[in-house]
Amino acid sequence: MKRVVITGAGTINALGHSVPETLHAMREGHCGIGELEFRDVERLAIRIGGQVRGFEAEGRFNRQQMSLYDRFTQFTLTAAKEAIDQSGLNFHGELAAKSGVVLGTAGGGVSTWDENYRSVYEEGKNRVHPFVVPKLMNNAAASHVSMEHNLKGPSFTVSTACASSNHAMAQAFSMVRSGMAPVMVTGGSESMLCFGGVKAWEGLRVMSKDACRPFSANRNGMVQGEGAGIFVFEEMEHAKARGAEILCEVAGFAMSSDASDIVMPSKQGAARAMAGALADARINPGDVGYINAHGTGTAANDKTECAAVADVFGRHADSLMISSTKSMHGHLIGGTGAVELLACIMALRDGVIAPTIGYEEPDPECALDVVPNEAREAKVEVVLSNAFAFGGLNAVLALRKV
Repeated sequence: MKRVVITGAGTINALGHSVPETLHAMREGHCGIGELEFRDVERLAIRIGGQVRGFEAEGRFNRQQMSLYDRFTQFTLTAAKEAIDQSGLNFHGELAAKSGVVLGTAGGGVSTWDENYRSVYEEGKNRVHPFVVPKLMNNAAASHVSMEHNLKGPSFTVSTACASSNHAMAQAFSMVRSGMAPVMVTGGSESMLCFGGVKAWEGLRVMSKDACRPFSANRNGMVQGEGAGIFVFEEMEHAKARGAEILCEVAGFAMSSDASDIVMPSKQGAARAMAGALADARINPGDVGYINAHGTGTAANDKTECAAVADVFGRHADSLMISSTKSMHGHLIGGTGAVELLACIMALRDGVIAPTIGYEEPDPECALDVVPNEAREAKVEVVLSNAFAFGGLNAVLALRKV
């Protein structure tokens, strides 16, 4: 089996329009969550979110491209360019033929759905743009990244709600590790912050009206965000041969299904995914220094995740640092694991642990070191990134310092 490393990273999210901006915000404990700004927001009960601000799509894409790119695709292409530019790769010849794209999203072109439902049902129009279907389909972003960067190998989209990005990155990792592809562009994106997108989530009654406070006893729900995180996964020897800068190693992964409830998480399912990732990477639990938690800020998720960590790590759980960056950038649903992977890379490369901001009151059922409110300097060699989705679909990545 080949070893897999990350040689490029790109992002756009509520904390920044690039990786350096995002990592700076994480170090400083900035909050990207604020008042939402879009049509009919006044009709919503939930009016806050991790919205990407100052993003001018018209200045990045031409008119023809705009007719094909939903906002989630625009985010993906922006982040993919940053990641591929950092990697220094140019895809041509055999490298192009074998390299591909695996991306995660839960909603795909939600903004396009919203706009066109409004046009047909509210405004009474009888026709929509001929490119509505290719604009809203979940695989649009993966397809456009493959076309933009000449990636002709395995390319597809994974949709598993909040675990979509981690599942996608796990598939990319497997392809590179097995030798199927020397390089895979992977990650995820989401843009549900429009009237219809938020209105649907309101119905679940899991959303906060004021802030995301994971692990804090006075938490009152999750907050949505939007954006993208994209990475270049590359076979280690291939990267070394060309003198590439290596950000970290992807050491292992595991996936599990709770097979119990469509919305309520299972401690056993989460624990099996974490333990499986450690086993796949051949890492002892005591070697893990940091976990980027799923940490949504709902009581059910936070308590279940902390209990699962305690089961897997035993006494070492008290020495672990575990934080949720959703408190800063919001929950990007299908794109969230990809943005959160940036915090894992920062922990390994820079020795900076991103905080859980908004933490106000200790919760006895979440009695772990949640790195409250302020980033921390600490040397760690191994980290985990957790994603636990509606439907009981769990995906955990293990990363190692190189």
